[in-house]
Formats: sequence, structure tokens, C-alpha cells
Amino acid sequence: MIKVVEDKSRLFAKNDSECHELRVDPNSDDILKVWIKQPTWLQVEQAVASVMNIDTDTQKVDIDLNKMYRFMVREFIDKCEPTLSTLEILKLNPFIGSQLKDILPNPLNDIMGDDKGKAEK
Repeated sequence: MIKVVEDKSRLFAKNDSECHELRVDPNSDDILKVWIKQPTWLQVEQAVASVMNIDTDTQKVDIDLNKMYRFMVREFIDKCEPTLSTLEILKLNPFIGSQLKDILPNPLNDIMGDDKGKAEK
């Protein structure tokens, strides 16, 4: 039997961010702590929209992942320890950046055919 959800808090993105520890170097135990917020559905849509550039004359669609990552860093990273600005986060080395990319929400899952989050009918 299908029932209507009673606990409305289950419907909303979490208010608390989740702490992740990123290794600074493969040969070191030093870490960077990063707190990631769970996005709302609207933020996911905004991230996807930030990726697409549509030429209205030719109907050509270009994808700019740099814009999406900038959006995700701005919107989904709550804080870092040590404290880093958005610009500093964008300057992280590839070793740390790769780890960061793995823990950030991936808004492209929806447009790439990932249907894990789709509601069953």
C-alpha cells in the first residue's frame, strides 16, 4: 500500500553539511577538511543550466564544465579547514581537485541517463 509521507523533513535537502577529509599529497598524512552541503533540486538544475551555452542562431549546444565546477564550489562547499576562498579552491592542485570532484554532488547524472533518483510510478 502506498502512503503519503508523514515526516515532511524527509522531503528537504539536509541543512547540515558533511565533512570530508582530502589528502593533500599522496606521500603525506596532511589533510584538507571540506564540508559539502546537499544541494536542493533547484541548485542541481542551476548547475546543469550553467554548463550549457546554446547558440540561438545555429541551435548548437556547447558544454562548459568550468562554469559548472565554479557554480558547485560556490554553492555546495560550506567551509574548509584551513579556510579557503572560492578562488583558492579553484586553484587547488590536481591531486586534491580530483578528490574534491569525487565528493561534490554530480548534477550531470540526470542528463547522462542516471536514473537512480527517479521516482517509481
